[in-house]
Amino acid sequence: VQLQASGGGLVQAGGSLRLSCAASGRTFSNNVVGWFCQAPGKQREFVAAITIGDSTAYADSVKGRFTISRDNTKNTVYLQMNSLKPEDTAVYYCAARGGRITVISRSPSQYNYWGQGTQVTVSS
Repeated sequence: VQLQASGGGLVQAGGSLRLSCAASGRTFSNNVVGWFCQAPGKQREFVAAITIGDSTAYADSVKGRFTISRDNTKNTVYLQMNSLKPEDTAVYYCAARGGRITVISRSPSQYNYWGQGTQVTVSS
């Protein structure tokens, strides 16, 4: 499955963005999908993930501000980002686990398919 992330941009602190992760090649309605971020000089970090049954998990730093959701009719997963902070600035990647895996992982190494990343910049 091929993933395409979009929706990044430049926003002021306190603003909002909605990222989209669209799958092509085949449906990813049977995959756990996650969002990760990577700031310059830092390792890629877990942000949020969603299971086939719409169970979700979030990094502590984004709880209450970010919401992950999926629309299987559009083969797309979203990350609604509210109350953005300058420390949220990073490249955001979406990723999917293998089709038979139903458990969320917070480790990037457990995800088989990756999108190209979309830049989010939050100014103070």
